[in-house]
Amino acid sequence: MKIKQVLGGAGDTTVGATSQIKDNLYLSVNGEWLKTAVIPNDKPRTGGFSDLDLDVEKQLMSDFSEFSNDETKVPNELMKEAVKLYSLGMNTNKLDEDGAKPIQDDLELIKSLKNYNDLDSKLQEFVLKGYSLPFSIDIDADMKDTSKNVVYFYAPSLILPDKTYYDNNPSGVELLNVYKKTAISTLEKVGFSESEARKVSDKAIEFDAKLVPLVKSSEEWADYTKAYNPVSYNDFIKKIDLFDLNTLISSLINDTPDKVIVTEPRYFDGINKALNENFENLKAWMVLKKVLSSSSLLSEDIRQTAGQYNLALSGSKELSNRTKAAYNRTSNIFSEVLGKYYGEKYFGQDAKQDVIKMIQKMITIYKNRIKKNTWLGEETKQKAIVKLEKIAIKVGYPDKVDEIYKKFKIDTNQSLYANMMKISQIVRQHNFDKFKKPVDRTEWGMPGHTVNACYDPSRNDITFPAAILQAPFYSLNQTASQNYGGIGAVIAHEISHAFDNNGAKFDELGNLNNWWTKQDYAQFEKLTQAMIKEFDGVEFAGKKINGTLVVSENVADVGGLSCALEATKTHEDADLKGFFINWARVWRIKSTQQFAELLLSTDVHAPGPMRANIHAQNMDDFYEAFDIKPGDGMWLEKEQRVSIW
Repeated sequence: MKIKQVLGGAGDTTVGATSQIKDNLYLSVNGEWLKTAVIPNDKPRTGGFSDLDLDVEKQLMSDFSEFSNDETKVPNELMKEAVKLYSLGMNTNKLDEDGAKPIQDDLELIKSLKNYNDLDSKLQEFVLKGYSLPFSIDIDADMKDTSKNVVYFYAPSLILPDKTYYDNNPSGVELLNVYKKTAISTLEKVGFSESEARKVSDKAIEFDAKLVPLVKSSEEWADYTKAYNPVSYNDFIKKIDLFDLNTLISSLINDTPDKVIVTEPRYFDGINKALNENFENLKAWMVLKKVLSSSSLLSEDIRQTAGQYNLALSGSKELSNRTKAAYNRTSNIFSEVLGKYYGEKYFGQDAKQDVIKMIQKMITIYKNRIKKNTWLGEETKQKAIVKLEKIAIKVGYPDKVDEIYKKFKIDTNQSLYANMMKISQIVRQHNFDKFKKPVDRTEWGMPGHTVNACYDPSRNDITFPAAILQAPFYSLNQTASQNYGGIGAVIAHEISHAFDNNGAKFDELGNLNNWWTKQDYAQFEKLTQAMIKEFDGVEFAGKKINGTLVVSENVADVGGLSCALEATKTHEDADLKGFFINWARVWRIKSTQQFAELLLSTDVHAPGPMRANIHAQNMDDFYEAFDIKPGDGMWLEKEQRVSIW
């Protein structure tokens, strides 16, 4: 029997009540919380990850308030620059006085464009300034040789979150109407007449419609190894004959590459025709993108006006206030600086060492599970173990921050917009300068104050920031079983990403390289198809889960939970009920309907309630722990349970 899960409240429940857990683990553990939980007005959701994120936000906002009032308490020079940026964002009088003036020069650069030759002559400047263009360029590790950096080309993002919103989708129609109204109102606020604003909006939306059939969907992006499509440099620079791509690329990286990695072949094969059809539509699209992307750096009136589309998209009731907006901006720009500060002040060495031991134990257990695996051949097993042994572990926060932060100098006599543009250009140039340098494997995928964790297949490393290493995920005051049901499952989840449908294609050095035997990989694909089938079409929030979109995270979930469960059972006082109850607790979530729909369309993670319940159903020990029998809501026939790692 498969349980049917709904978003939101539940009937009377008692945490840990066996009769309730038999029918629905998630609602039994979280039912009372769901009835009383309140989504903050400026957020689209609340729950395990979100609540911790809110706690970190409150703590660091309090610290920044103290820093801005007393400079002697600022811990270092880099943080002083961060506080300056924060203070600029808090200066509402200056922001409102400046209004839309800071953006006018940049806006005029785009408005004055007459044709493609004109745009081509300014292309390098526009790339470095971060203007929206019909492509974007990035420097990153070559998937097939991750010691070297290469040039990647990407398609631009659509107005709506995903292609699925354009296909007879009532939510998409409604959102596009809100977007148009938001666009017109915001354009008027920055100086356009109503008729001009309508023309720009209409033309921008027309251009967006040309992109829809060309770009990838979220489902296509979920198979991210298909983003690796090397094209010889000489062939690539002919893809868009309206631009001198040779001059652009060679000027940006101060070199001529042998190849370019095209992430979306369909797009780059078709965009030349779309561009040829109407230059004015592209220009309108660039103008509108510039205005909306800059709105949060201008007056409060403009910020609120432009924010209406995002409110409609997320279902939040209001935008974050100026204080939160100033903090979040600073947190994003000075991410490693804040992460190191947070880790040093709020994350203890005892906890760090304890978590490292848990990770090492989990890797050892994973090795043993692979050795005992019944469907893998010996050759593949040995290579999988080598990959495990090579995983780099990053816990808490990095020992040092990137040198780029020393270049971030905030000029309090200039506008917030001017300072952000200057930083943006520094960041982009820093990225292009990486082309001639070897890949830095010491870089962290996340800063220390992030409530999350990650696995990077191109570096074969796992990162656990300090902020996630707290209750309910982890606490020295929780039992070992509770910790394994929380952070233990997260740790094993990230390790499992090394062997999900994407990560399994990378070797121990992070290179895209098939290390499987043909027979073993065929069996692996068969098992991943079973995982797709298990989730595909499951109802949630009035919609259905796309099993293909969420398969990689589900492979990691089921592998991680199995491994964490085995680790729990090595303790004499193992409490499997406590393990599964904390597993369900960390996935609790209450969100707006709009945000739930957004995640179902774009997020590679299944909804929290589904992760809690379905993966528990896949564990044989779950049935024994709570005496679950056929006919109970949580019962799933043994042959339907999916086990991969």
